Amino acid sequence: MQRRELLAALGGALALSTKGLQAQPSVTRLLVGATPGGGTDIVARALAQELSTRMGRQFIVDNRPGAAGNIAAQAVAKAQPDGATLLLSYTSHVINPSLYDKLPFDTVRDFTPIAGVASLPGILVAHPALPANTLPELIALAKASPGKLNIAIAGLGSSNHLAGEVLKREAGLQITSVPYKGTGPALQEVVAGQIELVISGVASVQQLLKAGKVKALAVTSLQRVAEFPQVPTIAETLPGFDFSSWYGLFGPAGMDAAETQRLAQAVQAALQSPALRERFRHEGLIPMASGQAEFGSFVQSEMARWAKIVSTTGAKAE
Repeated sequence: MQRRELLAALGGALALSTKGLQAQPSVTRLLVGATPGGGTDIVARALAQELSTRMGRQFIVDNRPGAAGNIAAQAVAKAQPDGATLLLSYTSHVINPSLYDKLPFDTVRDFTPIAGVASLPGILVAHPALPANTLPELIALAKASPGKLNIAIAGLGSSNHLAGEVLKREAGLQITSVPYKGTGPALQEVVAGQIELVISGVASVQQLLKAGKVKALAVTSLQRVAEFPQVPTIAETLPGFDFSSWYGLFGPAGMDAAETQRLAQAVQAALQSPALRERFRHEGLIPMASGQAEFGSFVQSEMARWAKIVSTTGAKAE
């Protein structure tokens, strides 16, 4: 072999051996379509800390609130597919295609599903003065006074809003839905006694429950929540009722397969961390054990599921 040919061969081998390393950015921005301090932000920051340790590069949470998560999603859809920009998304990511007439991106074609991170049951809570302490008692009260009770909505078209609409439909209740711009204002109105009911993520409401400022009537998941095992599920009264929210990690379409796999494996390893699992348990979160392919299939099925719910309830975007 001539010297020139030998150098060319060595150069090609070196390029192949470093291809995987070149695909890894030095810093990754984790975009979140919500304000700091909310459930999505809590999950993103906990995950970013674990991934920074496990992947040897910095993961920075970048909050881009607004438009039910669509602002953050659009930024990721338009980003370079090099792993430097990712999306930590909420259930709204798969609800929005049915909720909005037109989105500036395609929820399937413009993203790479990487991994499911955690699911979050909702919990139906009431002002302590409400003369109902269980879901059957609430149903009886609402039927005795149709149209008199109100339920706060922390964002039209959110998973908790749709869960409330399905609850009313399946139980045959006339309860007025009152929209608010976020979970905080909705909960404040219930605490103040201006609104009787709200469905919220466990993470957002658990301190209010422990302080006795609201009371729990039922949870929206099929299984009871570890932090509040005494609270029944809605499914115990209305069989099959299951409306947990979830968080997942996405990248732009066209990401390098090796980088995507590294990220998916790092997420799965992070979810086995005792510190992260304890943090999630404290927040009412349940780690998801879905791999990359499984999460991609889950996203597709969730889009179809929520499309039917949006159609049935007639929900519209703000």
